[in-house]
Amino acid sequence: MPSIAEINDRIRKGTVRVMTTCELKQAVAERGVERVAEHVDVITTGTFEPMESSGIVLNLGHTDPPIRLHKATLNGVDAYCGIGAVDLYLGAAQAGEDLNYGGGHVIAALVAGKSVQFRATGMVSDCFPRRSFDTQITLNSVNQCYLFNPRNAYQNFIVGVNGGDRPLYTYLGTLQARLGNAIYASPGALSPLINDPQLKSIGIGTRIFLGGGVGYIAWEGTQHFPLQKRMPNETPIGPAATLALIGDLKQMAPRWVRGCRFHNYGPSLMLGVGIPLPVTDPSVVFAASVLDRDVVAPVIDFAIPRRVRPSFGLVTYEQLKSGHITIEGQRIRTAPLASIAFSMQVAQELQNWIRSGRFELTEPVAPLPLERNFLAQDQTILR
Repeated sequence: MPSIAEINDRIRKGTVRVMTTCELKQAVAERGVERVAEHVDVITTGTFEPMESSGIVLNLGHTDPPIRLHKATLNGVDAYCGIGAVDLYLGAAQAGEDLNYGGGHVIAALVAGKSVQFRATGMVSDCFPRRSFDTQITLNSVNQCYLFNPRNAYQNFIVGVNGGDRPLYTYLGTLQARLGNAIYASPGALSPLINDPQLKSIGIGTRIFLGGGVGYIAWEGTQHFPLQKRMPNETPIGPAATLALIGDLKQMAPRWVRGCRFHNYGPSLMLGVGIPLPVTDPSVVFAASVLDRDVVAPVIDFAIPRRVRPSFGLVTYEQLKSGHITIEGQRIRTAPLASIAFSMQVAQELQNWIRSGRFELTEPVAPLPLERNFLAQDQTILR
């Protein structure tokens, strides 16, 4: 099997063989793992889903007279200023004056080439005497503006339902009372990390498709939990591995970076993420051949306001994508938060980049950890 260097040589020569996850799964069903592995160099994966643990690092550039940012807003949304005189961080889930507009919308506006209102007060000192600043900024009028996302691309997630007697407004959307609907976040067998369950093909430094531009895996994501219980095919039965991602916002495209909101919950960011899996061993093809009927998620009742909520058991993504699941004899409508169609298009876009020579693969500089416990917090009362 080829090395990553040999695959990159094929990319430069225009002879590389690339399959999307959908194409790969169909080919394996028809011809088997070993035969398919002989005829593919790269498998492209993709997802397009809400990723609220995202944000931008922005460098405004120095004003005259200089200012040291103390408090700042972008289109009325608070940004964090404690990282340098004119550096700031804006989180996608930071809400503005109401829950209908927030950081994700500001980020999407910048990617779309729109002007954003910047207002700030300064922390006055001898070297930074300015007290306030008010201007319009765009991506072209600032120095650096890059996505730095602490937690993206969850390796599986949960299904939310509501067994109570009133609607609940959650990070999964509105859950109707008395098991009126079920919402799932992951695109299932399309999801990038489901196709690499033991994180053998990626690591820190892996080049990826991020928001329509080139990005990288920077670190493990927050709440990274690879020790989640797993099926015999190694896919996790609930939330498991996560990734911290980084990429230049100035390269990105409005199609793949969109602000969104959840009714009575708050703002977020719809983001396209695509990860290439180099086929350096037939086991890569085997892992990526997993189907929706072989991947499960837990059905969680949000009516119980506790950290650990009751579960109605596991359902497959084949069942979820059918439009209905059955819980305790009740037929319940299902709906995805991830766009299945756009997830497939992310994989196709990355496939086109590789075929055209626009995108080469990288060797990870370090592996992602596989031994990481998931810790919770409880209040300590000081006496």
